[in-house]
Amino acid sequence: MQYPILYSFRRCPYAIRARISLAKAGINWAHREVSLKNKPAEMIALSNKGTVPVLQFKDDQVIDESLDVMLWALEQNDPDHWLDADMHQALKLINENDLDFKNDLDCYKYYDRYPEHCQEYYRDRGEQFLIKINDLLEQNNGAGLISKRLSLADVAIFPFIRQFAGVDRDWFEQTSYHYMINWLKEWEQHNDFLSIMQKYKFWTSDC
Repeated sequence: MQYPILYSFRRCPYAIRARISLAKAGINWAHREVSLKNKPAEMIALSNKGTVPVLQFKDDQVIDESLDVMLWALEQNDPDHWLDADMHQALKLINENDLDFKNDLDCYKYYDRYPEHCQEYYRDRGEQFLIKINDLLEQNNGAGLISKRLSLADVAIFPFIRQFAGVDRDWFEQTSYHYMINWLKEWEQHNDFLSIMQKYKFWTSDC
């Protein structure tokens, strides 16, 4: 195994933020694109959570949490100083994103699985986090969530805002959250994002 192996899924926000961090750190990896409907046994054997990303090293060390992948990668090399921020504030905001907002996002996107409420109800719940993100960006003139530069928090959170926006882009674009809308558009056009969004065929052990 020349490089670490990354089990990933192109559109997964957790996998997106892991891939961006690995690429930013200049780390090469062997890419294994996973079908979430047919997860390879090799990945399950490494991490029985059955979720991506999973990063496997040649000594069989495994990192199977996206934030841990990000931190590991950037601790090797952090050319844009994404870790040079208030890490307590950054990790607190990421935790809110990964728990509360991700739950609201899932309910909003897959509202038919949660018939207790209508889709607009779940959107309204998730919108409270959008307001917070927009306010933080406004405080920093749109440059970043924690300070007037991008940090770990921006990289970790924008893929989830992107997924929320994608449920109903017309609604998202007409909101008053202009700082967040511009921030997301800049990320979607950022080379760091575009460079890791190439398409792969699903990996199997026969590949």
